[in-house]
Amino acid sequence: MHRQLVLFALASALLLAAIVAYRSDPGAVVSIDAVATGLAGEVPVDAGQPVAERIAADARSGQPQRGVPGMQGHRAEFEHARDLYAYANTLAPAARAGDPEATWMLSRVYDYCSAYAMAPADYVGDTRAIRDMGLKTSAAMVAARTRTSERCARFVPGDDLSYTVILGMTREAAEAGSLAAEAALLAVGEPLDTSDAYKHDLVDRVQQSQDPESFAALAPAMGIQASGDRAFEGQVAGTRLAEVAWQVAACELGMECGADSAVMVSQCANGGICSRDPGQDFSSFVFDAAVPRQGADVVNEMADSLVGGKKVQK
Repeated sequence: MHRQLVLFALASALLLAAIVAYRSDPGAVVSIDAVATGLAGEVPVDAGQPVAERIAADARSGQPQRGVPGMQGHRAEFEHARDLYAYANTLAPAARAGDPEATWMLSRVYDYCSAYAMAPADYVGDTRAIRDMGLKTSAAMVAARTRTSERCARFVPGDDLSYTVILGMTREAAEAGSLAAEAALLAVGEPLDTSDAYKHDLVDRVQQSQDPESFAALAPAMGIQASGDRAFEGQVAGTRLAEVAWQVAACELGMECGADSAVMVSQCANGGICSRDPGQDFSSFVFDAAVPRQGADVVNEMADSLVGGKKVQK
């Protein structure tokens, strides 16, 4: 059912292998004009200073935060902020005070920027290699990776935006009360509680919340990895189409799912799963490329049941 996505993943693996070969040319890691490596006029980054300290220092210094608002509406700002490091500045005080939403959104920033921040020069070099290969998906991948580079430009390897750090921050947010973070932990196989009763109740709480962030965070847990798990009996879970339904429902509930949204940019920039239509949103793309015609009605029915607060009996 996901033949197209499997093919996309295979193509990405072959592409990355080609990039490794391409890197044998020292010129491959030179930055390109289309990819920003910093923001003009700003204080140089101290790569040896931990990111939390740098964010706090920037906040204290009164460094201009261009276009980055306060806490209200910060979910939307994650999608639209041009400088995610500056956006992180607005979250840091509340996150340090234990605010679960601020901590969750910081974890999202770290997750979004991690591929770039771990090795910026290599990331830019890979983008150049993808552009020069001239493949059918090259233009879309370069656009997605350029957007990521521009938004994450002030993060550096010393910030350690590693999986371990992101997982720890997500757990901290979940323990403080973030439902989306709880759902994300289940999705990566690290739930706060491993009991069937807890996992079943968590899915019910997410559905009842009608919170798009929580729906999207839970979606990966509701796919194949839930197949045969008694914890999810009677819930929308256990198939690839179920996973798609949770994500589509998140979009219907108001999550940003447009062509420039985090979900579309990340899957293209990091996985090579890109739409050939630069204006296509997530729902249109997934029905066009990943869901067979016979499965579209099934996905729509499941998504509608989730948004309507009903349960689909399987």
